[in-house]
Amino acid sequence: MLPELTDLSTFRAQLAAAPGPDTAATQGAEERNGQLTKPPGALGRLEDLAIWYAGWRGNARPSIEAPQVIVFAGNHGVTAQGVSAFPPEVTVQMVANFQHGGAAINQLAKAAGAKMDVHALDLDNPTADFTQAPAMTEDELLAALQTGWNAVDPSSDLLVVGEMGIGNTTPAAAIGCALFGGEAGDWTGRGTGVDDAGLANKTRVVAEGVAKHGSEDGLEVLQRLGGREIAAMAGAIAAARVLRIPVVLDGFICCAAAACLAKVTEGALDHAVAGHQSAEGAHGALLGHLGKEPLLSLGLRLGEGSGGALAINIVKSAVACHSGMATFAEAGVSDG
Repeated sequence: MLPELTDLSTFRAQLAAAPGPDTAATQGAEERNGQLTKPPGALGRLEDLAIWYAGWRGNARPSIEAPQVIVFAGNHGVTAQGVSAFPPEVTVQMVANFQHGGAAINQLAKAAGAKMDVHALDLDNPTADFTQAPAMTEDELLAALQTGWNAVDPSSDLLVVGEMGIGNTTPAAAIGCALFGGEAGDWTGRGTGVDDAGLANKTRVVAEGVAKHGSEDGLEVLQRLGGREIAAMAGAIAAARVLRIPVVLDGFICCAAAACLAKVTEGALDHAVAGHQSAEGAHGALLGHLGKEPLLSLGLRLGEGSGGALAINIVKSAVACHSGMATFAEAGVSDG
């Protein structure tokens, strides 16, 4: 059972005290990998993935039976600045689409054998425009973190978190800029497809927000520049760490949420791999700062957890090979 997050100090303490991988299981998985019927290293990153997964699950010969995809939705006051090509009403409409099984993520989660949950966070009450005030109060941040914290099924064995929120590449860009430095233009992309004038305006908004609210503390940046769905993703990723559930990170916005955790506690993302590199220009730079090499690069820029859900299949394949292949002794094959 996860404890209730009574305040932000409790959240910080839980993240700091979260367990690491099981060293015995990691060692056992490494030993098994060396005995499988293949040349050493022949499965490339699949071998590393399987050993990483085994360590976090505490089982040298694991299986993946219950992956979970969670989509969080939130609205942003900063859209009043004209940063998106779509109106905020689309967030509500897409939540209904998720709930009726009609979105891309529904199909990708189903194809990966993952159960999917959707959580809409106070869509009628957008966050504040962060060029004018902090996006959230401390209580609002805590409530969003708690939503994500509670959304993780303790019986799941692999987690992907995604998002829906018109305008949310703007807070993601602001988070990246605030946490890792550089110019606003380095972090700001076209999102859902703004034109050149829209991109210039969006870059201005990011620069103003960072100048007003910049901080090196991950939770402060999340509160001042983030959004409810971004905070909920951070809460879910943190809960997965406490529960030793491996995580597949999605795109730019998900990784911005994860970056806030990385700035709170060193090693906070050791239980996470990057599912893909999206077409959003700054995602590659963000992955670099997080030290994550993506499993896929397919030009995706949808969000919703779509790239992460696709990558579930890669992780499942890695674990299936590791646990299902015969060893040389079992197969009666000479190991040379």
